[in-house]
Amino acid sequence: MKKIHYTSEAPNPVGPYNQAISYNGVLYCSGQIAINPANGELITSNIEDETRQVMENIKNMLENAGTDFEHVLKCSVFVSDMGNYGRINAVYASYFNEDTAPARELVEVANLPKYVNVEISVIAALKS
Repeated sequence: MKKIHYTSEAPNPVGPYNQAISYNGVLYCSGQIAINPANGELITSNIEDETRQVMENIKNMLENAGTDFEHVLKCSVFVSDMGNYGRINAVYASYFNEDTAPARELVEVANLPKYVNVEISVIAALKS
């Protein structure tokens, strides 16, 4: 059965979608940008802080559903400038064990919501 997941520790959806949905033991998390859920502010002071806020939003969504980064199966990373790859990747890597890191694609795109620099979505297994 499809289950909707919501936490106040991640930004509210701004359209007709949910933060996360689980089905058959798999959690599908919507793409996250660097909105601080406590005050609604967009974090764009530098790419490291922006990426960290995105990852913290994802972390909070995973924890709310009873799982964690160790159970992430796949990440989709969208960036506005491939020149930021190394800086984004350094922050991203700090959330995963390199030996068990998920599958991933990282794609440069023309624009992202609110003209941010990075958006990340994840698919994760729920803990048994």
